[in-house]
Amino acid sequence: SRLLEKGRQNGLIQVRINSPYEGCLKLQQDIMKVFDLTEARVIPALDEVDPGPRIGLAAAEFLMRRLEKNDLLSIGWGEAVTTALRRLSPILEQLDVSLVSLTGGVSAYVDGVGVQGQRRSVHLIPTPLRISSPKFAEMLRDEPYVRNVLAMAVPARIAIVGIGAVSRNATLVRDGYCTTTEIDLFARKGAIGDLLGYFYDKNGQVLSLELHDHVVAVPLHDLKQIPTVIAAAAGPDKIDAILGALRGKFFNILVTDETTAIELLRRQG
Repeated sequence: SRLLEKGRQNGLIQVRINSPYEGCLKLQQDIMKVFDLTEARVIPALDEVDPGPRIGLAAAEFLMRRLEKNDLLSIGWGEAVTTALRRLSPILEQLDVSLVSLTGGVSAYVDGVGVQGQRRSVHLIPTPLRISSPKFAEMLRDEPYVRNVLAMAVPARIAIVGIGAVSRNATLVRDGYCTTTEIDLFARKGAIGDLLGYFYDKNGQVLSLELHDHVVAVPLHDLKQIPTVIAAAAGPDKIDAILGALRGKFFNILVTDETTAIELLRRQG
């Protein structure tokens, strides 16, 4: 082994890994360089398979190597995040990791935090994501417990979030927070994606929408203060949304799949 190591150091021996996943490793490096990310994880694409659950599992495996004892993990919502939290359940228990939600909408978190919720280390914002009026939303955001949970999420060391597409099939529509008419209106105003209930344009600029005055969630400029923000998203319907979020620099680690990564690089040029 010493001779092999000496040969490698002298350049006499070179190691090359021949793997069907080599392309994904190259895509990771390209994604990190082009979008100035700290890290990226690109998993192989599978035809006719929903990428959501697979992206969630990949995000969970990534977090397993990053979480530390007594960590605080801030969580957004969506299919990929829920899948990641389910997979992480024993690790969160073992490391005594606390969870704090980045948005209102308790029901959206139940599937992901179920087991952890019994440990009393889960802090959820006890409001809907969208409130009926801006005045009422402001009053709720100013309630001590709600204000404290919102403030607690920002000092976390790590956060994991999903990215929503501007689509009639978007999670916000399915969960009743937005109507299809509103989604069409937001799209005409330039919206291409949402993060934590805030809609942004193709350049990553948060739009001036009345909806945002109704939202109870950590503002995106505060989300950027968290040192490690992982976005888990993939799929042809989310490419524009992911690209806009990348340009807005709302996160610094991306977990996605091969097909999505190739298209992100192509559109970025």
